[in-house]
Amino acid sequence: MVDIDTQIPTTFDPFAEAEEFGGTGIKEYVHIRIQQRNGKKSLTTVQGLKKDLSYEKILKSLKKEFCCNGNVVNDKELGKIIQLQGDQRKNVSQFLVNSGIVKKDQIKIHGF
Repeated sequence: MVDIDTQIPTTFDPFAEAEEFGGTGIKEYVHIRIQQRNGKKSLTTVQGLKKDLSYEKILKSLKKEFCCNGNVVNDKELGKIIQLQGDQRKNVSQFLVNSGIVKKDQIKIHGF
C-alpha cells in the first residue's frame, strides 16, 4: 500500500495570524485584511493601530477620502477594529503612511 498524505479542507479564519502575534500591539504591526461577504461585496478591516489614536477621526477621514461607509468595532480580544466597505487595502495603507500614522514596514496586507 502507498501512504498518501491528504489535507482535509478546514474553515478559513482571517484573524488566525493575529493570534500568532499575540493580538494587538505586541509586534506593532497594523494588519489590513479583506473579508468576502455575499457575491461581489467585500469588507476591509484595519487592526492593530495604537490605542491612543482617535479611531473615529481616522474613520471619518478614510470615509471621506475613499467615498465609502465604515464603522469602528470594539472586540474583546482584538481591541478596536476599523471596518470599511469594499476592497480598500492599498488605499488604506497609502493613507496611513502618507498621514504619518504608521511607517510602511509596520503594515501587513492580507487577502487574496
